[in-house]
Amino acid sequence: MKKAFIIIPLFLSGFLFSQKKPLKKSSKKPYSSVKFNYHDEFKKISDEIMTNGTAYDNLGELTKGVGPRFSGTPGYARAVEWAEKKLKDIGIEMIWRQEAKVPMWIRGKESLQIKAGNGDWRNIRMLSFGNSEGTGGRDLTGEIVLISSTAELNALSIGKLKDKIVFVNLPMDPTVINTSDAYLAAAKSKLISASVIAKTGAKALIIRSLTTAFDDTPHAKMVYYEPDDKTRIPALTIGVRSADELEKLLKKQKVTGKINMSAEPKGETTNPNIIAEIPGKKDSKVIMIGAQLDSWDFAEGAHDDGSGVVQCIEILRTLKALGIQNNHTIRVVLFANSENGGQGHDLYTAYVKKKEEKHVIALGTDAGGYSPRGFSLDMPPQRRRQIFEWKNYFLPYGVYDFDQTNAIQDISPLKQLDIPLAELVVDPQRYFDYHHSTEDSFDKVNKRELLLGATVLTQMVLMIDKNW
Repeated sequence: MKKAFIIIPLFLSGFLFSQKKPLKKSSKKPYSSVKFNYHDEFKKISDEIMTNGTAYDNLGELTKGVGPRFSGTPGYARAVEWAEKKLKDIGIEMIWRQEAKVPMWIRGKESLQIKAGNGDWRNIRMLSFGNSEGTGGRDLTGEIVLISSTAELNALSIGKLKDKIVFVNLPMDPTVINTSDAYLAAAKSKLISASVIAKTGAKALIIRSLTTAFDDTPHAKMVYYEPDDKTRIPALTIGVRSADELEKLLKKQKVTGKINMSAEPKGETTNPNIIAEIPGKKDSKVIMIGAQLDSWDFAEGAHDDGSGVVQCIEILRTLKALGIQNNHTIRVVLFANSENGGQGHDLYTAYVKKKEEKHVIALGTDAGGYSPRGFSLDMPPQRRRQIFEWKNYFLPYGVYDFDQTNAIQDISPLKQLDIPLAELVVDPQRYFDYHHSTEDSFDKVNKRELLLGATVLTQMVLMIDKNW
């Protein structure tokens, strides 16, 4: 059901533009008319956000009020209405939509049972991979076989895994201190590719959840099938405690698994990217800040990426509250379909290319609402050097790491257009405890840490706007 506060008219272009009464003139002296002392300006931004910031309350509304916002569901439609209203409430006049085609996938009922030897069946908590094929609601039964390494997989003779259920107990490497690096290394393993495992003749894949937590909460993962796959096998994940217990059982005796998944694709629909901007006073070059609006179907998505969404809104609110006269257009993009397809960021990249829009930078926030530690910089060396020169301004806010070069998924396609990329780097040690699970909830986010992230993002936007 559409809420009454949505009053944005539809144009033939396919984009929506909001209407807003003219704002009252700010009593504060415009920033453009004063000489900048960046230490002072950073303090003004920090004081405003840490005292008056609305990001934490907004996150509570998004996670507890809207709830899960998976692509192609009513939850995502509610999130769109919520985001547009929040942007209008802070005085943003330019708000529009980009409608992206997104896959519709229904998880449905799902279960995993195992039986050791001639014992009784017992239930194991599980999650289907996103976009996975199901079992048609029927039981799929087979012997479970443990694979521990790619070398072991490659050494198996043809047919050895035929009609088996392959179980991969591959933990994230605890010796890698940056947990994002550990996650990516594990996620890229051939062992957890449904397409690779299907080519062995196996009929299903079970993996240990990619998480740093030692509990029994399953963490979702996206499945990718290759176009030439003759068979698309069901794929699912289990918590780390169940994974370790299953491995111990398999080393002692034969274990049989019974999988029942009604998961299935339901075609396509459209979900919009939400775009909001404050036009530049000097030119139309764009400073873009992006976050993903969608979450998994079972999760509040507080850290991933509700925190990023409310931080983006907070940046625009703060610029308005302080009367900052921005040289370039400051644009927020809330991406659709990041979790199970990426159609939102592909659409935005195509739009920028077609319109030949000049982007000064694309800045992302998708690492959670933890304490900020720095910015990952994927850009030409001269631009990196310039940001390095700003370090002393950021140090009082705990921000010191400018050495990383990775960019998050939703802004990374813009690299092909030679747009400099940057991502907020936060303390990474707890993010994968909750990532893609039911544990990623509002209570896991600390208000002060969340607001500090919004603070340094706004400070970086200011520096780029005044110096690039």
